[in-house]
Amino acid sequence: MSIPTALGTAAPTTAVYTASATSWGGRTGKVVTSDSKLDLDLSMPAEMGGDGGPGTNPEQLFASGWAACFHNALKGVARQRKLNVADSAVTLTVHLVGGMATGFDFEVTIEAQLPGIDAPVARELLEAAHQVCPYSRATRGNIAVTLVVVDDED
Repeated sequence: MSIPTALGTAAPTTAVYTASATSWGGRTGKVVTSDSKLDLDLSMPAEMGGDGGPGTNPEQLFASGWAACFHNALKGVARQRKLNVADSAVTLTVHLVGGMATGFDFEVTIEAQLPGIDAPVARELLEAAHQVCPYSRATRGNIAVTLVVVDDED
């Protein structure tokens, strides 16, 4: 399958995997993937003027996807360096900042727990994962990202 290029700036590529989802109703509707493996109701958070209903929201979905992808990139970088990060965890926090007058933007914090890995090495792994993770690469220069190594004692 050929992927359309943005403004003709790159040569067409072949997709390894394609995901597709459809939204009905925006932030107060639902979203379903083309294979129906994900079928979720959406609710507007109370902090954004919504009812804070039981559904998820786009920021939670974005945080979940990026966290999983980043964690996999981190594990891959560690594996290349022959480091064991089997007990690791990645928490990704998405902050929606700005407002209606100026427009909204994202700020992201990526926290990694890497038990048994010294802090300087853990920091190197985190920075290396940030260079190869597709979400990190796609958003580079557009979203402020803070990388944090969480101490074993925290």
